[in-house]
Amino acid sequence: MVKKIGLFWLKDDFRLKRNIALSEATNNHDQVVAFYLYKQKDLDSKQAQKWWIGRSLEEFRERLTELNINLEIIKTETYKVFFEKLFNGNNFSIYWNRTYEPNYLKFDEYLSKNFKKNNIHFKISKGNILNEHQDVKKKDGTPFKVFTPFWKTAENFYVEKIPTKQRKILKCKNKITYFKKTLNETEIYPQKKWYQKFEKYWSPSEKVALSELKSFINKRVESYADARNFPSILGTSKLSPYIKHGQIHVETIWEECSKIKKKGINKFLSEIGWREFNHSLINYFQYMLKGNYSKKFDKFPWEKNSKYLLAWQKGLTGYPIVDAGMRELNSTGWMHNRVRMIVGSFLVKHLLINWVEGERYFKNCLLDYNEANNVSGWQWVAGCGADAAPYFRIFNPILQGEKFDKNGEYVKKWVPELKDVPNKFVHKPWEIDKENILKLGRDYPFPIVVHEKARVKALEAFKKI
Repeated sequence: MVKKIGLFWLKDDFRLKRNIALSEATNNHDQVVAFYLYKQKDLDSKQAQKWWIGRSLEEFRERLTELNINLEIIKTETYKVFFEKLFNGNNFSIYWNRTYEPNYLKFDEYLSKNFKKNNIHFKISKGNILNEHQDVKKKDGTPFKVFTPFWKTAENFYVEKIPTKQRKILKCKNKITYFKKTLNETEIYPQKKWYQKFEKYWSPSEKVALSELKSFINKRVESYADARNFPSILGTSKLSPYIKHGQIHVETIWEECSKIKKKGINKFLSEIGWREFNHSLINYFQYMLKGNYSKKFDKFPWEKNSKYLLAWQKGLTGYPIVDAGMRELNSTGWMHNRVRMIVGSFLVKHLLINWVEGERYFKNCLLDYNEANNVSGWQWVAGCGADAAPYFRIFNPILQGEKFDKNGEYVKKWVPELKDVPNKFVHKPWEIDKENILKLGRDYPFPIVVHEKARVKALEAFKKI
């Protein structure tokens, strides 16, 4: 047993099951301190995640206390400033799991170089992913740009090398403190009404994540392939925020799914595959984090219209399925995947507003915001990403609503102004001629654009590139 203190850098790793870095720390040290670096500037652009992270720190602190591990929250302007001070120490070893975003991986290289230079023991472990992105390539050594062959290769690669289980996380000898100036998690998310709204819908913890996975596999996975398209029912796993923040590892999901043979399992796992694909894309084609993967879209004639953008953000476009989706997002920090595609298509193709505006808004409002998934997802919808939907595929919000929310249950839940509208008109309320049921412009807005005209305009814009 090494006598030095073990430091565990907690990032998106709020779990004990398959937390390799934490396991390494407790197996090599009888005293371990976990620390979380709070960069206010980062979270100011991810307001919803302030709540999830604050609650996760609160819950994980209790779990670590049972292991005699103190969790210390340190506020810092930049990671570099914090670690520059740490390089001067010599009474610790440090452990962390990888985060698969280019800036984090580049920073890992910087840390490795300086820890070696200062003779400080460190170990970087595999993070929340099935395969390291550089391990999955074409036979010629180049990265995949199309999902299907990527996932076929990635699945086979993972199955062939499924890792052994991590060493057990050990209880430490005694609980100690290490850093001088620390925060309480409530200083990250003030107790304001805006944050408290999430309490109704979510409980951030590893226990809940594992329970949700079990419930999904036992009750819903068989109907997943079809049910996942209907927002009025619970047809998805709703695990995305837990995966993002590491309350559950994707290997755990794979393991539990592989134990059973049910219809829907492969479709569900392919969604994990898209997450792997997206992480591969942003690391091989890093320029797509700041712009279009397809460079021809750099010349696309996007329009700037703050009035339309605000109407979209607030769920006041006059198109019920779009407005329901945006209001679900604003109320719960989550949006149904089918509806994400509909509202995304509406922004970039009906309103001709650049996808980066949508990506920025989702970043601020989504509890499950993940850089790889969000950027890749928006570029998929806009037609400018890798293996993306073609730009001329324009979702008709009326038909999408009628197909996937036939009786308007989803719309009426999130747009209560339409609760008395007959199902026949719920996705096109402008066709109602009875003002005693609904008066457009007073009870609910007129459509901000006409679908048919917007579609023609979008296709004309596309011709220019």
